[in-house]
Amino acid sequence: MPIGLPADPGTLRNHSTWFIIYGVVMCLFGLFAIAAPGIATLAVGLTMGWLLLLGGAMGIVAVFSSGRAAPGFWWNLLTAIICVLAGLSLLLRPVSGVITLTIILAAYLLASGVGHIMLAIGYRSQIPNAWIWMLFSGVVDIVLGLIIVSGMPGSAIWVLGLLVGINLLMAGIALIMAALAVRKAAIAA
Repeated sequence: MPIGLPADPGTLRNHSTWFIIYGVVMCLFGLFAIAAPGIATLAVGLTMGWLLLLGGAMGIVAVFSSGRAAPGFWWNLLTAIICVLAGLSLLLRPVSGVITLTIILAAYLLASGVGHIMLAIGYRSQIPNAWIWMLFSGVVDIVLGLIIVSGMPGSAIWVLGLLVGINLLMAGIALIMAALAVRKAAIAA
């Protein structure tokens, strides 16, 4: 399921104003990332670094809290340590980690695109005026993923921020259009 869009069209209809605001904010962040892709790339790298570091630290605490007798203790400990080390690596050398993050983004966009398309097909009968926007958003995600894969590694420094910006912009537009479509359908009914 795409980020931000509820599974139930009724929820979207009941809270359409908030989803429109959310969509506008996503569009604004997307436009900023498109205008300053290097800054957006650095922000993504640092955010991932902090998430990995904090997640790994919490994992270490959880592993030791459960005790050595817990199933998978050593695997869980190893995974948590790797998360901490990956987070530290991204925080200490964010530019070096951008290539890896770019590959991860490509995989995410490809998977997200497939998810958007499947969701659009499911929404086709429930939200007839908005499903095409979800389909378009999914196609854009897949195209962006393929652009990343084809431009590696030279474009990794700026492509991450630019593509995140385009993704945010398209997801924001899709969210706004879906919220407006359910509003229009509710008024017509």
